Amino acid sequence: MQFGTVLRKMRENAGFSQGEMAEELHIARSSISKLERDQLELRASDMINWCNVTNAQEVLIAFLLGIDGVSVMQGLLETGQIIAGTIQYLFM
Repeated sequence: MQFGTVLRKMRENAGFSQGEMAEELHIARSSISKLERDQLELRASDMINWCNVTNAQEVLIAFLLGIDGVSVMQGLLETGQIIAGTIQYLFM
């Protein structure tokens, strides 16, 4: 399974650069890049830590349940945009 795209979206949504993510996970920045390009095998412990650092545990749950993680991330983004738009409308 290809996890790189999902990892990158999780990191970006959390507002981390690759360097910041590397610091949080205590791994090399080049490893972050390789993971996001599916050039390095993702270990379960790294996936768990990545989800915890990015506060996206729902993505890990989706993977465990066999649900497409990209779809989960897209749904969360759309939901967040709808909520943000509603809040902005209410306070205008």
